[in-house]
Amino acid sequence: MNPHSSSTERMTLERFATLSLENRRSELIEGELRMMSPAGGRHGRVAMNCGRLLANHVDEHKLGVVYAAETGFVLTRDPDTVRAPDVAFVAAARVSEIDDESAFIPFAPDLAIEVISPSDSFSGVEEKAFAWLDAGTRLVLLVDPANETVHLYRSADEIAVLGQGDVVPASDVVEGWQVAVARLFQ
Repeated sequence: MNPHSSSTERMTLERFATLSLENRRSELIEGELRMMSPAGGRHGRVAMNCGRLLANHVDEHKLGVVYAAETGFVLTRDPDTVRAPDVAFVAAARVSEIDDESAFIPFAPDLAIEVISPSDSFSGVEEKAFAWLDAGTRLVLLVDPANETVHLYRSADEIAVLGQGDVVPASDVVEGWQVAVARLFQ
């Protein structure tokens, strides 16, 4: 299967893992390869802020591992889905379940953070949030640089939109981590 062409043949996780895509970011969605464009500067800066603020807290309190955007997480098998959030957190109690860190992480993270790009449709990004939740992610943050808001998803029925004066309430997933929304956009 040519990774750059469309086909009805579904790609497997094993095949996806062997592709050489010249360092281009991609995801496997229900057996279909999806290429992703590089992000712009604002997106990258906001994603780095999210990752830095989370990683500093996680490292200081030895709570688990924070992963960057290139890390693939297996959400479903047959058809296979591998997604890569902009930032992810896996709690210390689950890190031991990862047999081979050179491979994709075999389960969904506890926390997934997606930064919305200008080229993203909100419905497409929200679809990702629901896919994370369906796979077992406990908290999904959709960070919107254009509006400087955070859409917080705990379930399909528990969604909140947070603005500049709010604090992201994530302590139940990342012990003690609460961050002011405004800090994500500095």
